[in-house]
Amino acid sequence: MLESLRRLLSGGDRRSQAQAVRALARVRKDRALVRDLVALTSDEDWLVAMRALDLIEKLAFEHPDWIAPHKRVFIGPLADSDEWEIRLQVVRALPLFDWTAVEGRRVVAILKRDVDHEQLFVKAWALDSLATLSLAHPRLRPIVRRYLRSFEQSGSRALAARARQIRKRLDRAS
Repeated sequence: MLESLRRLLSGGDRRSQAQAVRALARVRKDRALVRDLVALTSDEDWLVAMRALDLIEKLAFEHPDWIAPHKRVFIGPLADSDEWEIRLQVVRALPLFDWTAVEGRRVVAILKRDVDHEQLFVKAWALDSLATLSLAHPRLRPIVRRYLRSFEQSGSRALAARARQIRKRLDRAS
């Protein structure tokens, strides 16, 4: 099945999804295929790896229990990818799981690094995820507040809007 999934995730360019929708449907029908998706995140074709990680991230939102045994894929080498699309999927998935203390330090390091990423989507989602983690880990709140101010003063309407959304969410949770 690994090769079958790989074929569905191959081809096109970074803006296309190849046949990822079909691959996702297969995995939803057969949870055992999650292992194959995880294996594909190490594929030599970065587009296949990115699409596999994208599907894992989608499944993490739908079925976190399916992905939890494989969650380390999000804090491994892919977290340091040069491709912003991969980094985006990583930062979006990180707050979905419970992490050990050691893993948690890696998670926070990834998010703190990527909140300064040059790509706005990565930057915005890294802060969003850091803010989500701060709900359970109050020691992160001063860092989040500092970045909220930075986003609000950045001159970017998109970052300022994201900062306002995060601030409202945090205020509601307090």
